[in-house]
Amino acid sequence: MVSPKTVINELLVDVFNHILSIEADVLKQKGVRLSMTEVHVLEAVRNVETPTMGNVAHKLRVTLGTLTTSVNVLVRKGYLTRERDESDRRKVYLALTDNAIKVLKVHDEFHDEMIDSIFKDLELEKDEVLLKSLENISQYFKQRY
Repeated sequence: MVSPKTVINELLVDVFNHILSIEADVLKQKGVRLSMTEVHVLEAVRNVETPTMGNVAHKLRVTLGTLTTSVNVLVRKGYLTRERDESDRRKVYLALTDNAIKVLKVHDEFHDEMIDSIFKDLELEKDEVLLKSLENISQYFKQRY
């Protein structure tokens, strides 16, 4: 008999991998020519209150070196701009270009459609136990990682 721990692990990994794969395919079909990592960097820039390199790296849970590599590519491709703070030259601010905003619009539409589909197919509003379990899983990961 398979343990509940094994089943939960397999389900979480399976769901995560399927979402990333489908997301990449849908974005590609809609003309987005960026990797999912690059799209998620753009999303993090948009979603941090003050988009400095340090804040974005913290949001993504990556090192500044790792983020710098992605940012260099996104600047070269025309999706981000960067500017040093005049009073503290160590601080580098990131800003989305119009092209980045268009990509994020497509990305947001994918997520909206995915959530709408889940609600339609599974009738989650009727399953309070499942919703509470998903909230608990989310909280667990936020606290631990």
